[in-house]
This record gives sequence, C-alpha cells and structure tokens, in this order.
Amino acid sequence: MCASQLLVLSYRFILHEALLVWQAQSPLRKPSAGWSMEDYDEEIAFLGNWGRFQQTAFFLLCATAMPNGFTTVSMIFLGDSPAHHCLIPEGLNITEEWRKASIPTKEVNGETEYSRCRRYRLDLISNFSALGLSPSKDVNLSQVPLEGCSDGWTYSKEIYQSTIVTEFDLVCGNGWKQPFTTSVYFIGMLSGAFFSGQLSDRFGRRPILFITMAIQTVFSFIQAFSPSWEVFSVLFFIVGLGQMSNYISAFVLGTEILTGTPRKIYTSLGINGSYAIGYMILPLLAYFSRDWKTLLLAMSVPSFAYIPLSWLIPESPRWLLSQGRVEEAEAILRGAAKKNRVTAPEVIFTQTEVEQKQSKTEDFHGFLELLKTSGIRHITLILCLVWFTLIIGYIGLSLNTSTLHGSPYLNCFISGATEIPAYIASWLAVHYLRRRMSLSLSMLLGGGLLFFIQLVPPGLHSLAVSLEMIGKFFMASATAFVFVYTGELYPTGIRNTAVGLCSTASRVGSAIAPYFVHLGSYDKNLPYILLGSLTIIAGISVLFLPESFGLPLPDTMDQMPKRERIKWPCQSSEQENKQENGKADSVEILAESLL
Repeated sequence: MCASQLLVLSYRFILHEALLVWQAQSPLRKPSAGWSMEDYDEEIAFLGNWGRFQQTAFFLLCATAMPNGFTTVSMIFLGDSPAHHCLIPEGLNITEEWRKASIPTKEVNGETEYSRCRRYRLDLISNFSALGLSPSKDVNLSQVPLEGCSDGWTYSKEIYQSTIVTEFDLVCGNGWKQPFTTSVYFIGMLSGAFFSGQLSDRFGRRPILFITMAIQTVFSFIQAFSPSWEVFSVLFFIVGLGQMSNYISAFVLGTEILTGTPRKIYTSLGINGSYAIGYMILPLLAYFSRDWKTLLLAMSVPSFAYIPLSWLIPESPRWLLSQGRVEEAEAILRGAAKKNRVTAPEVIFTQTEVEQKQSKTEDFHGFLELLKTSGIRHITLILCLVWFTLIIGYIGLSLNTSTLHGSPYLNCFISGATEIPAYIASWLAVHYLRRRMSLSLSMLLGGGLLFFIQLVPPGLHSLAVSLEMIGKFFMASATAFVFVYTGELYPTGIRNTAVGLCSTASRVGSAIAPYFVHLGSYDKNLPYILLGSLTIIAGISVLFLPESFGLPLPDTMDQMPKRERIKWPCQSSEQENKQENGKADSVEILAESLL
C-alpha cells in the first residue's frame, strides 16, 4: 500500500472514531419515546413552503454547490497540454538555420507541426553546423538518426503561462500521468460518494457537509504549492473526496428541509444551476489567471467565505427525528416558525406509547440494507445501472467537445451554459411529469443521438457540434432528474446511503469513460455503438422502477413506493390536484423572489 493510500485511510479512521466518540457521549441519542413520522409534511405544514427559513436554506445550500463547478472541470485548464517540442539548449554552438531544422516536422491536416517527443541527434547537428553544411541543400535530414528530449521541452505560451503538464513535464514518456491525474480525482469522488452517504446517515447531514467543504477548500489551496506531480495527485484525490461528499450532503439536506414545490425546484434546478454557474465562472477565472497555481488560488480562496454558513444552515429535522432526537428537531422547527413569523403549535410531533423496546422510526442502515429484500434490491441495481450509464454518456459527449475549434475558454463556457436549459427542463419534468417516463425518454433520446452522430459526414463540423450539445443537454437533464427520483424512492434512514451508493456507481463510470472514448482509435464508430447501446438498455430498465410522482417522501421501508403497471400520460385525480397546487406554489415563489 502506497503512502498516499495510508494517509487517506488514516484520515478516514481518525474522523470515524472521533465522530463515534461524539455520538456515544451525546445524550440525545437515547430518546425515551417513539414518534410517528408518517405525516411529517403535514405536521410541519404550519411553517408554509416558502418563508424566510426556507428561503435562507434554499439559497445558502445552492451556494455551497458553486465551488463544485470549479473543481470538477478544472483539469480542462490545470492539465491541458500546450504545443511543445524538444528543447534545444541555448548554449549549443549551431547556426540559427540548424537550430530551426533540428526538430523533425510532419503534415497534420494540411499544417506543419514539430515533433513533440523526438529531435535529430544534436552531436551530428553540431558537426554539420561546424562544417558549414546547409540542412536544406547538403544534408538529407530523413537519414539523420533521432533521439529523445533529454534536455526537456519547450512549451507554447500562446494560451497558458503554465499548467501541471508544463510544470512537471507530463508529456511523451510521462504522458500517461496526465489522464491518470484526472482518474485519481474521480477515484476520490468515488470514495467520497460511497463513504459520505453512510457517515451522513449516521452522524447527520450538516456536520458532514461542512467537514467535507473544509476538506475540499483547504486541500485545493495546498495544491497550489505542490512540489511534485505525486503530491499534486494525492491532494487531488482528497479534493475529489471532499467535493462529492459535500455535494451529496447538501442535496439530501435540502431535500429533507424543504417541502412541496421549493423542494422540487431545489433538487432539479437550484443546486444543479449553481453548479453550472460555477462551471461557467471557471473559464473566466482561468482566462485572467493563465497559470495553474494562480487558478487554484482563485478557486479556493473565495470558498473560505462559506465558513459562516455553518451557523446559518440547520440540521435536517427529518433526520433528527429518524434518530429519535425529538427535542432538537422541535427546537429547529420552532426557530423556523419564528423566522417565518408564524405560530408553532404547542406539540409539533405526537408522542406515542412507549413499547417494551426503544421505538425509533428507523435505525441506521448500512449499504447492505439496500440489497436486503428483493424489492429494494431490484430498485438499487437498476438505479446503479442508470447512474453508471448517464455519467459515461455525459463524459463521453463532453470529451467529444474537445474537437471544437477556437478558444478553450469560450468552448468551456458554452459547454457549461448548455447545462442551464437542461436543468430548467429537468425542473419542469420534476414539476409536471411522471418520473419513469421522463427519465426513460431522456435516456432513449440521448442514446439514439449517440448512434446518429456517427452518421454525420466529416466535413459538417457545425452539425456534429450541435448534436453533441443536444446530447449533453439530454444527459445533463437526466442526471439532474435521477438525483430527485433516487431521493424520492428511498426512506429517510438510508436515503443518503442510497444516493451515495448510486453516485459511487456513477464515479466508476466516470473513471472508465475515457477508455470507452479511446476505443475510437481502433474504430471511430465503436464508442458510439457501445455508449448508445448501454444508454438505451438503461433507459428501458427505468420502466421497471416504481413511480414516485405525487407521493410524500418515505420515512420507513414500508412507505417506499411500490412498482405498478406503467401509466402513460393519464394521471389520477389526486395527483392532478397535487400538480395544480404545485403550480400555484411555483408562481408564488417566483413572485416573491422578484420582489
């Protein structure tokens, strides 16, 4: 086991033990009575849906997602490889003509390019120059032996002053380190998605949210001073761990604090829209930085402003109740009532009779609980396949945008801007449409598009780019939508664990997606065939999931939605009434926001 793995494992062990001690010492872990949570949304209806308490939680939790937009795509600029060729030492005594001719050239798409990893043997070049021979007349350069870049490389500074590629010479023989660095980051995200879910379900949404935000911010700052590629990669792993952990925790915390239409807006448009805004801000920071160290500082330093949010964002009352910590939950809700200028009832949650053994709504469940029964196992496996497929398709289409001509800063901005209408479409789907059909249709269209791109003639670049952007639209929309759908299917006790496990599956997809795209070097149509087939299969499998549209969030296993026959656009009268109420709430929210 390498030192970096030991460091990360040691950190996790220390964090886990510290939280375990805190839990054991807290008297709030041992309630004296059981509490009914079936009517949780009705019990807190006195707060309303969009008071000052909900508005504060909504916008502050959305703000926590913005730095994630920086980090996730930062390697576009941090790890880009500018044009380069072998360095010819300044002290080498050769003529300028031979200096220019010492690097082999080749024609690429009608343009002359220098060889990036080879040069003519400098001892021979030096002799030719000393003899007064001309490279264009007296010497056949094709017969001159080649050698590697033993003196280093010269990098173009037309776009960047420096990147980690130019800093640590991640080219030629070390070229494998460039994509591997990104893989290390995604492996960190995978670890964060898996472990943060269980930690958050056990110790609370709020502490895990801010601990992992601090990890992401602090280690991003330290990265700017990395003395070597190895140190940079270890730090990048930890940054990835913190990034995905706080994103999932913020998502679940907002889902459980908000109710009704604000919850739908938050989970589909709010948190994802903030992520996209961070995505679009990144190229602006990179444009004015032009240096990887400055860019890391520009991304991390503003994130320290999130520290005061730890006093403004409360713990999830729903989670507190699931742990039997009734007094804390009621204290938060009474404070919320005061902020919303409404009167809280004397008794918010009805106390039930104490049975022989302690009665909590649900004890903590590990990820194995997601595979315990055939019904929940069926849901978990399908959702893992869907998440896995969506991230592969999303990244695959994103990687194809690298063929766009023009400024990388503008291309990155356009790519981020494409996600805004995708998240708006996702919000509309969450608000008005059934879950199964909406998600399945988005994936089927995205999968069909992957097949269609291979039919575009090579000369129609604008059409290929347009199809890629439309494909990203469907993938981004489906990715935002599946977060909501997953949260609605699982009960409170294991909701964060379920989202974390599914996100883990997606991170596995993100780690192998570049290899899917690499298959294009053997057959350019092969990636589209494989990705399209997988997306269509996963889209069809969605039809075998339960429908959750119009249903309250489950708090126990028994309340989980049950799979029914597929219902097409027709809806029950009860769901239509809830939809109409949702429309009114949405108008009210937008009006108050404008005021």
